[in-house]
Amino acid sequence: MNEMKQLFTNNIRKFGMVIALVGISILFQILTSGVLLTPLNITNIIMQNSYIIILAIGMMLIIITGEIDLSVGSVAAFVGAVSGVLLVTYDIPVFIAILLCIILGGIIGAWQGFWVAYVNIPAFIVTLAGMLIFRGLTLVVLQGQTIAPFPNSFRSLSAAYLPDWFGGESINILAILIGILLSIIFILNEMRIRRTDIQYTLKRVSLTLFILKLALITVCINLFTYMLAQYAGIPYVLITLVILIAGYTFVMNKTVTGRHIYAVGGNTNAARLSGVKTKKTKFWVFVNMGVLAALAGLIFAGRLNAATPQAGNLFELDAIAAAVIGGASFTGGVGTIFGAVIGALVMGILNNGMSIMGIGIDWQQAIKGLVLLGAVAFDVVNKK
Repeated sequence: MNEMKQLFTNNIRKFGMVIALVGISILFQILTSGVLLTPLNITNIIMQNSYIIILAIGMMLIIITGEIDLSVGSVAAFVGAVSGVLLVTYDIPVFIAILLCIILGGIIGAWQGFWVAYVNIPAFIVTLAGMLIFRGLTLVVLQGQTIAPFPNSFRSLSAAYLPDWFGGESINILAILIGILLSIIFILNEMRIRRTDIQYTLKRVSLTLFILKLALITVCINLFTYMLAQYAGIPYVLITLVILIAGYTFVMNKTVTGRHIYAVGGNTNAARLSGVKTKKTKFWVFVNMGVLAALAGLIFAGRLNAATPQAGNLFELDAIAAAVIGGASFTGGVGTIFGAVIGALVMGILNNGMSIMGIGIDWQQAIKGLVLLGAVAFDVVNKK
């Protein structure tokens, strides 16, 4: 009991986020009379918030370095507009169009990163200018009109599902098997980590808590894939999200690059004196944000099946809110990819639950603002 109490105290921010997510889910499950956690709606939550999760991952890295990016919504809209022109107007092959759009996102990120990292203009000013520039360019590219429809092969990026190779009728067998496979991979990886901790006599939880953790997460994984299996199975966009989450978690936790990002955000001067190339690190974090904003713009355009001048509106606020709710600190040096995903899901479930209940967009914005303020207040109190 004491060990569990100590574990919770040492990880109060992380557990607090998870508890908040579970609590909000249960609350809206009751308020929506069981609609929130139906297989169809769970799938909708994933697909509706996929681009916010992608932006939240990039925004988390930006905030960890102590910076901010207000332009991601406009960049996503601009890249979506360019994809519409390439695919619909000029009929360019889908793969080439996607590659060009991703490169364009990287160039935009490099443009903004140059002003922030090497000219030392505050990121708030640079990205505020970027928000205006790329919103204006979106209108220029689209000439104030909507471009639609996109090719079906492009739409599959955000609207299609992995086919069930086993021919399940009432339930998607492939989704069930993927859940079992992920559970096995997770258990083996956790056992490998624990063996390493034992070998080097590092601090670790007791065997009882370790087994409890494995059992709980395994049940969650399989319950999640079972719910997806009852509708249409695994969306392609979910595979994209899993790859991004796993990849960025590995980079931030296990690589020199990740440690440099945390070091720059924790104390820029100390990091520079320690040999970290702080300007280069900030530059590439903005390039990364541009690439992820481009990807989010492509996914949103594919889901909407149209490139519209209004696309990406307030995406930057959702991404910032997700990162902050997920544990990022505006002072820099603090935050995790897991936290960004949890924060994005909190925002997504709030949006979805309130929409199901028929709450107007005015009250939705007010409630999300209060949630964001509460998350920042919790962070401040927790530090004290």
